[in-house]
Amino acid sequence: MKINKPLYSQEQRAKRDATVWTLVQGILAPVQFLVCLISLYLVLQYLISGHHYELATISVVVKTFFLYLIMLTGSIWEKVVFGKYLFADSFFWEDVFSMLVISLHTIYLYFLIAGGMSDRSLMYLALAAYASYFINAGQFIYKLRMARLQFNDQVTA
Repeated sequence: MKINKPLYSQEQRAKRDATVWTLVQGILAPVQFLVCLISLYLVLQYLISGHHYELATISVVVKTFFLYLIMLTGSIWEKVVFGKYLFADSFFWEDVFSMLVISLHTIYLYFLIAGGMSDRSLMYLALAAYASYFINAGQFIYKLRMARLQFNDQVTA
């Protein structure tokens, strides 16, 4: 498979490989994914049974904490590699969609603290936030897969 525009220049690839933030992202991404899966289970269990709302709520707050953490460290990584904290050309659309993901999680926290939504509505909002997160994670996985294919094409050329 041929990729027209490289995801990384040689200089950016060297920066990516040299920074500790690549390792941080490599650790946080699967941890956040696991936390999300556990939380998704707890949210669905609450919606099905009506029990353990507090546990489901704590899990959403923990998931949101990990999201904020990976967004912060990801922004630092993007600055080191591409010279911009967000919206570097190589990850522009992933970053745009990340803003939706962060917004939905933040709206959840707002209504959790301020009130104005029922417990069930909050859990449905959490599900919307998680759906957007899974789409966004898919964007990044796809982009990183394309980068690997591009690198393999360069090595074999």
